[in-house]
Amino acid sequence: MGKRSRRKRLPDPVSGVTIESLSHDGRGVTHLDGKAVFIDAALPGEVVSFEYRASRRRFDEGRLTAVTQASPDRVEPGCVHFGVCGGCSLQHLEPAAQIQAKQRTLLDNLKHIGKVVPEEVLPALTGPVWGYRIKGRLGVKDVIKKGRVLVGFREKHSPYVADLAACEVLHPSIGKRFDELAQLIGQLQARARIPQIEVAVAGSATALVFRHLDPLSQGDREALKQYAMERELHVYLQPAGPESVQPLWPEQSVLSYQLPAESIEIRFKPTDFTQINTAINEQMVARVLGLLALDRDDTVLDLFCGLGNFTLPMARYAGTVIGVEGEAGLVSRARDNAALNGLENAIFHSANLAEATAGANWADTACNKVLLDPPRSGAAEVLDVLGDMRPQRIVYVSCHPGSLARDAGTLVHEKGYRLLSAGVMDMFPHTAHVESIALFEAG
Repeated sequence: MGKRSRRKRLPDPVSGVTIESLSHDGRGVTHLDGKAVFIDAALPGEVVSFEYRASRRRFDEGRLTAVTQASPDRVEPGCVHFGVCGGCSLQHLEPAAQIQAKQRTLLDNLKHIGKVVPEEVLPALTGPVWGYRIKGRLGVKDVIKKGRVLVGFREKHSPYVADLAACEVLHPSIGKRFDELAQLIGQLQARARIPQIEVAVAGSATALVFRHLDPLSQGDREALKQYAMERELHVYLQPAGPESVQPLWPEQSVLSYQLPAESIEIRFKPTDFTQINTAINEQMVARVLGLLALDRDDTVLDLFCGLGNFTLPMARYAGTVIGVEGEAGLVSRARDNAALNGLENAIFHSANLAEATAGANWADTACNKVLLDPPRSGAAEVLDVLGDMRPQRIVYVSCHPGSLARDAGTLVHEKGYRLLSAGVMDMFPHTAHVESIALFEAG
């Protein structure tokens, strides 16, 4: 019989250490004996005490226990669940300082990964820092030991659903309803078979998508319907994958959001990807339009176009806009949205952009301006096609500064573009997520 393995003993707690910097995920960084230690809720310049949470070969992780000397940027978190819930990591940092940290992250990534420096740093786009989030996925768990259902986000560093009464960053139409949702599900026969609720706040309605692992009884369906009617919510059921989603109440649920400056309405399904921050999205669209400087002589290529969030407003100003998206359902709804808004100059293609080739149906039109809005992995696969196409201007909207920096390096050092400007957009206040935008011009 082999020896039973023993968990490695963690080092003793440490006092009086100075935090040197902020990591990309919002933790304070210090070094002890030449080894980096990442400490939750610690800020640069602070003198703190901490206990070890994990010890790894290349770095350690710590949990803050006391702050001896606080940063002037430290503030009281706005949510009582901060530190327990894994949704936010920066509520203890003053919002303006959050922006500065994100801007540094972007510029550091551009410099060290892409070996590029923007000629201009754009002013950050900012908006409300509470109640801004209009999309989310809530975990649901029937906890037998507690004798009740929990609804909320996951605990920090844990797969368990946190015991939350509310969420201060979610739109108030749902962020204040965790307790009543838990009570609602606790009364259902299927209380142990509903693992999640997807949230989508539209311009005039809040939609909840209840994922259920077994068919719901008529009584459960009626309870959910009654809840929807009383709260003026739209409720959907999801018995399987995303394509199985169907409205329960009202039966003809229609969700949409507006881009008022361009008189655009975009309809969507509750599980479709949409931007999670209305105020920042409107500013972001305006910035894209300004950076591209569109007129009727322009033919624009919008890669990773989704529902047409950028395609349709660009079509108000350009001669032709070609949107390309990999998910066929989104392309279909983008075409419907173009028709809804009377935009005949918006053309859409469904294509896998991870396999971009010069002969693709979307690449056979000469486009003089391009918008890129890729996923976290970036747009590396399309850069060769763009290099051959040689558009005059490229605007790159990024949800990950590392992939933007890598692609910026390719555009500047291999494709002959200048990085005219770059800046951050505070799409996710109180988190370490960095949304950014960059403008490239052919040299």
